[in-house]
Amino acid sequence: MGSAGLLQFIARLSRRRLPYLLALPILIYEGIFILYPMLVGIQYSLSNIQAGSTASNWVGFDNYHRMLTDNTFWQAVKVTVEYSLAVIVVALSVAVGTAMLMNQAFRGRGIFRALLTTPWAFPDIPTTIVFVWMASPIYGVLGKMARWLPWVHNNPKWLLDPHLALATIVLISVWKGFPFYSLVILAALQGVPQELYEAATVDGANAPTRFRYVTLPAIKPTLMLLALLAFIFSYQQYTLIWQTTGPGPLQTTQTLSILIYNEAFQFYDTSYAATIGVAGFVLSVIAALMFVFLERQARAAEER
Repeated sequence: MGSAGLLQFIARLSRRRLPYLLALPILIYEGIFILYPMLVGIQYSLSNIQAGSTASNWVGFDNYHRMLTDNTFWQAVKVTVEYSLAVIVVALSVAVGTAMLMNQAFRGRGIFRALLTTPWAFPDIPTTIVFVWMASPIYGVLGKMARWLPWVHNNPKWLLDPHLALATIVLISVWKGFPFYSLVILAALQGVPQELYEAATVDGANAPTRFRYVTLPAIKPTLMLLALLAFIFSYQQYTLIWQTTGPGPLQTTQTLSILIYNEAFQFYDTSYAATIGVAGFVLSVIAALMFVFLERQARAAEER
């Protein structure tokens, strides 16, 4: 083989290996910062780590048995599911309405679209500080606005009332996250052919009918993807909840992330916190697979 053939062989070999070389840094990062901590967490969940010591005793599935018989864990699962589903429904509903409004032609639309991203751009901690002040039962503006209603005579204790705390956290989370979903839905709306609306109008369809039979089917795949993302974001939400209510009154806002923090850093039970973390990961994977399954079912039903 001559020098030219050798160079061509090396070039072909390099082209074959280039994709793997480009993916190697990502694989190394994933292995060090994601896969390895997950494996360590699983190891911790099968051990009994003493507080203040690196020594651990192998206990097998004792921590999982404790978790499955722990009412606090199941209460946290219930709160997490309720919080996540509420955020998905409310955030996507607000996002669809906002996106449809921003999709209309009116003067100053570009400015309003830019302002729409403001809540999403705010960091979590300043957001919680502002909302804690607004929800104060003494001087909070939310209480004063609530007293405009004829049946409200006192300032509600938004973050202290077991019946209001979770709903307040949901509204704060929706305010923080809906701009992202709205912008994605707006991009999907702009991809809907205008001819479909014109044909529906000619056939006598009114605005709700056009939304049901034209807009909704066109943006349905986007909504399914955003529902999955909203679930992931709300499932792992920690800062907004901890900075406002923490576990909340009667543990009504104690999600799995809050419970893991309390077990690890309040009660120094690292092994049990790792066990709950593993269970939370499994539940999130199951939920994600359910979303993917529902999306495929919906897509298959449309193709029939």
